[in-house]
Amino acid sequence: MKYKGIISSDWNECLAPSGPFDPIAFAYPELETELRNTFNKYTSNELSLRQASDDIRQLLAEPFSERHMDNFLDKSFSIYRGVSDLIEWASEQQILFMINTTGMQGFFQRALIKKVLPDVPIIAANPLISYSRTPGDSRYQFEVSEIDDKPKNTIAAMRNFDIPSGKAVVIGDSGGDGPHFEWGASSGALLIGSMTKVSLSRYCLGKHVQIDQMFGKTYLPDQERNLEEEYKFNFMDLAPVIEDFIGH
Repeated sequence: MKYKGIISSDWNECLAPSGPFDPIAFAYPELETELRNTFNKYTSNELSLRQASDDIRQLLAEPFSERHMDNFLDKSFSIYRGVSDLIEWASEQQILFMINTTGMQGFFQRALIKKVLPDVPIIAANPLISYSRTPGDSRYQFEVSEIDDKPKNTIAAMRNFDIPSGKAVVIGDSGGDGPHFEWGASSGALLIGSMTKVSLSRYCLGKHVQIDQMFGKTYLPDQERNLEEEYKFNFMDLAPVIEDFIGH
């Protein structure tokens, strides 16, 4: 398919309320506090994603199996209102939707197989947890082993699909999306903060990056997450904003 633009979006706490390590915490609740602390450290740019992944790998006594992931998906999968519709709308509009996230590759592999997530053409994710792939499925050709991989993945996808420069939409929520936003600002992308955390606002302020559109709940310093508020927003409200930017 010929694409006229790309949406390159984070997933965790951005398109869905869950965190990348929630499946592990679900299977091993005794690790929940340590996993949350690790997540907060790398999204606040205090710890590299690679080091965070290495730390978590050492916590696991055995590989995180498909059974573990399926159990999490069956009982705890959630997504914000309108996200699935936005993914399908993008396909209809010939806009490439790319999930570009520190979330686990295995999460998306099983979510697609179980059909709780619409078909997504490109999924760049953390290989810490991954399973065998279907032959010929090229959607996992990119990985996110460090947060700096996000802009590299978007650039590579635009090159691979011959997407014009200046036709990228970047969506993120935390400081872990900072380098992606920094690249987007330098390349004329539309920058959308979704459920924006202080860590992203702080990163962008320090780099003189202007977020073009704030969507959903925008958090202030020391403000607790409010899932009830987050669920009120409908991501399809972003469709006209994206359409106006990318064009027909």
